Amino acid sequence: MGTFDFKEVLSVTLILFSVIDILGSIPIVINLRQKVGHIESEKATLAAGVLMILFLFLGKSILNLFGIGVEDFAIAGALIIFALGAEMILGIELFKPDPDASGGASIVPIAFPLIAGAGTLTTILTLKAEFDQINIGIGIIINLIIVYVVLKSTSWLERKLGKTGLDVLRRIFGIILLSIAIKIFKSALSTGGLV
Repeated sequence: MGTFDFKEVLSVTLILFSVIDILGSIPIVINLRQKVGHIESEKATLAAGVLMILFLFLGKSILNLFGIGVEDFAIAGALIIFALGAEMILGIELFKPDPDASGGASIVPIAFPLIAGAGTLTTILTLKAEFDQINIGIGIIINLIIVYVVLKSTSWLERKLGKTGLDVLRRIFGIILLSIAIKIFKSALSTGGLV
């Protein structure tokens, strides 16, 4: 299990914070809320938390069970992130809301792949080689608290930014998402020995 180490917790928290990039996801969250009306922050945070903790303990085994490599998983996640980015830049709708699914938008695509996406889950697997499991666990919990607070304040942020501010942000973050997707894609291909 390992021992608690403040420096390790801090490192893990910062690494995961930059990978999850919840601040960068604000325009997507607002966009989704406008489509489906309401996003259940608790459900999204809890689902993401369960995924991340599961992956911390069973990640490699789960993927191996399906005969999937970490690289394959990362590429699948990269494609979803790419689609989200394209949607934001081009103003098209790829992720159609299901009117019958209550709270569905809270789980997909917010909990997965936005919060606990392939990038985050792959990072958790990678961190295990460097840090103690307990410190990674604490880092995950700290990030989930940040995610929850940000999800809860999207309406306030939406009011502060206004429609024009949101449109500009949406396009900027759309480009950032496309770049992240391409980066994940390239690194997955090169670690998979395909480049």
